[in-house]
Amino acid sequence: MTLLAPEARTNEEARVRLYDTEAEPTRPESVTPDTPLGHLRLNWTERQLPERTRTKHVHRLHPYLGKYIPQLVEVFLRKYFRPGLTVIDPFAGSGTTLVQANEHDIHAVGCDISEFNILIGTVKTRQYDLPLLQREVHDILDETRRRTQTTTHSLFNGASPAETNGSTNGSLPRTGNTYLEQWFAEDARRELLTFRELIEFYENKDFLRLVLCRAARSARLTTHFDLDFPKRPTTEPYSCYKHSRICQPTKTAFKFLNRYALDGLRRVTSYAQLRTAAEVSLVHGDSRSVEFPAANGVITSPPYVGLIDYHEQHRYAYELLGLEDNSPKEIGPASNGQSRKAKARYVEDMKAVFRNVSASLLPGSPLVVVAGDNHNLYPNILGDLGLRHEETLKRHVNRRTGRRGTEFYESIFIYTKERAG
Repeated sequence: MTLLAPEARTNEEARVRLYDTEAEPTRPESVTPDTPLGHLRLNWTERQLPERTRTKHVHRLHPYLGKYIPQLVEVFLRKYFRPGLTVIDPFAGSGTTLVQANEHDIHAVGCDISEFNILIGTVKTRQYDLPLLQREVHDILDETRRRTQTTTHSLFNGASPAETNGSTNGSLPRTGNTYLEQWFAEDARRELLTFRELIEFYENKDFLRLVLCRAARSARLTTHFDLDFPKRPTTEPYSCYKHSRICQPTKTAFKFLNRYALDGLRRVTSYAQLRTAAEVSLVHGDSRSVEFPAANGVITSPPYVGLIDYHEQHRYAYELLGLEDNSPKEIGPASNGQSRKAKARYVEDMKAVFRNVSASLLPGSPLVVVAGDNHNLYPNILGDLGLRHEETLKRHVNRRTGRRGTEFYESIFIYTKERAG
């Protein structure tokens, strides 16, 4: 049964539905255009939707804080789209909407201010020559192993003076990058930098760059239980609550390069069996001003106000790859906080995004926005767009990993662009 909040008194409030968490949840594959919004049950438990299902195929090519699950996207793709139509995600993030849209033969356009997010989405949605990718993955691992997994560190044997800063004793040269020198032990840094240099000899550069970044995330000098939010390098043994023992800081990276390269290969191979010929376009830009093409709808999950610094969570990638840092252009970063001024700025920025993207929607198109709206900002953000409010669904979310809280609620705001006349 669908439960209405007891305080609901107006027609507007009556459209906000809180679902019975004990009801059997909706199977995404069962949803059709005729499925009433009021019949959706989106409160999947860990048992009903285990992690291996939420992170199927390419969805786990690289960890990403704040992403929504692909099953939620699939529900609204099945409800509002058919093959050949186009969906926009103005906050593409890790590419969840784009991946699921392609799987359903729906064209997708994604935009993100973060260059690393564009890399993630590009790697996930690219169509690969799988035999070539397999050869390159094994070759770069073999070559990295050959150059680094010896006591003499053969990477620098025979290297030019320019490559070693004149060193002849096989020691690792300084990188000139303070972050890399502080956050990675010498052996880990050597292995990562070797892999990075070798990438230039292969065709599948973006795939290998993402492998490098995923390995770097795990190889940092931080505790095993704090990969999401490390504050400072950890260089001494520590009491590890994750493993219930005294653990040592990570000193090497090759095991992660090997593990994630092979895992990534398996994941893109798995997704290749599902992907379609639908087009995926990624734009590295600001969704407040990017000119979007005509489209049949939007499905997106914007950044929450004052919660995550999206560039900073991937600092290792920016330092390793020399990516453009657009963090000053982020909307609602944690660094801005949640003051009244920060929330007012967030509202105006979000209005600019959705005003811009809604202008590209064809009449009758849906706008589906998934947001944790604890501050009740989205009725104001979306209410001034001249769109028709269809429903606001509230979804109970279980926290399954990390050290964050065990649960929270997120809202799904559904609007439709009015048809002319």
